[in-house]
Amino acid sequence: MASHDGKASELQSSLTLLWAGRARGRRGPRPRLSVELIAQAAVRVADADGLEALSMQRVATELGFSTMSLYNHIPSKDLLLEVAADVGAGEPPDLDGVDDVRVAVRRWVGALWAGFHARPWMLRVPLDHTPVGPNQLAWLDRLLRPLLAAGLAGAEARAAALHLTAVVRGMAQISMDMTSANKADDGFPRTDSDLARAVAELVDPQEYPALTAVHEAETAGGVHQQAAGEGLPFELSFGVDRFLDGVEGWVAAKDR
Repeated sequence: MASHDGKASELQSSLTLLWAGRARGRRGPRPRLSVELIAQAAVRVADADGLEALSMQRVATELGFSTMSLYNHIPSKDLLLEVAADVGAGEPPDLDGVDDVRVAVRRWVGALWAGFHARPWMLRVPLDHTPVGPNQLAWLDRLLRPLLAAGLAGAEARAAALHLTAVVRGMAQISMDMTSANKADDGFPRTDSDLARAVAELVDPQEYPALTAVHEAETAGGVHQQAAGEGLPFELSFGVDRFLDGVEGWVAAKDR
């Protein structure tokens, strides 16, 4: 188990690398090789061939440098993944002029959902600590704004933002895992609807009465449809709306 001092040192290394090049007032020519260039090349590799293809050697080849040259800028594979994830996150959606809290939050969720589906390898990057890179903090800041505007206090807004981020991340992970797992053409279910029908045939209504009732209601009502607005799946859209209902109720109760 890493010591407290060791963890602090790792976090400082992450901060130094993630914010490299962000210092104001820096003059002189840009170096031929930098953390930013390495991170951008790492993103290109991951986009093309997945996270398993990402290595210091592969990125060095992409840039036309030696592997040791990269280590002079980014000293470990873990830090390479961290800076790649921050660059890969890109900029958050522009919510300026969106006065409706619910619309702003749903737009943010939709952008994060789309980002995970565009770059699924981001979900495979290990999280050793809270993200501290400029892009990831910009995403957090952009979500905090409508949550604060809704009436949540500082700590409440942060907790709500982290919870919502975890929900979107978890739903995206499940969605992509199920999509990749259910495509085999060997007699097993290939789609969510195929899987649901197969499970329904196996489940005993006496032992699983609630699951049976839900399946029958879904089959009759056709609730598995895209939600209006941000292209969110029903499960995520429903959860986000109920989350916002809870925020509104909590704020209203505090104000009484």
